[in-house]
Amino acid sequence: MESRTHSSSVVIRSSPEAVYDLVSDVTRTGEWSPVCRACWWDGDGSAQVGAWFTGRNEVPGRTWETRSEVVAADRGREFAWVVGGNLVRWAFTLQPEDGGTRLTESWEFLPAGIDLFHERYGEAADREIADRTRAAHEGIPATLDAIKRIAEAG
Repeated sequence: MESRTHSSSVVIRSSPEAVYDLVSDVTRTGEWSPVCRACWWDGDGSAQVGAWFTGRNEVPGRTWETRSEVVAADRGREFAWVVGGNLVRWAFTLQPEDGGTRLTESWEFLPAGIDLFHERYGEAADREIADRTRAAHEGIPATLDAIKRIAEAG
């Protein structure tokens, strides 16, 4: 089975604070994500730990929404959220590098998420988990490339 964690990085010609301001604005996620087409803050939420947001995801033949909780919001360093509160953890970490920022996106399919897939999909769970894992592995580089393009365009 493929690893249930994955990360990749890109160096962006922009400050960690500017890159953080971009990636922590979940309302812009549809500009760079190959799966998440739109996000919005629930209630009067914002990029703060404990805030929740909803995302609308689309792949051929399927559209669904998820709710996520912000679990890290440290400007210029890390913005992270957990889908469903305990299912999948996504994070952007930022480090100064060569006058710019090394942006790393990471993904982890958490044990509760694996358990949920086994409950929901039964015998097809391993295939569904593999599909989601493959999507994360393929989507992270595409996401990072798009964020870099947007951030550097100013």
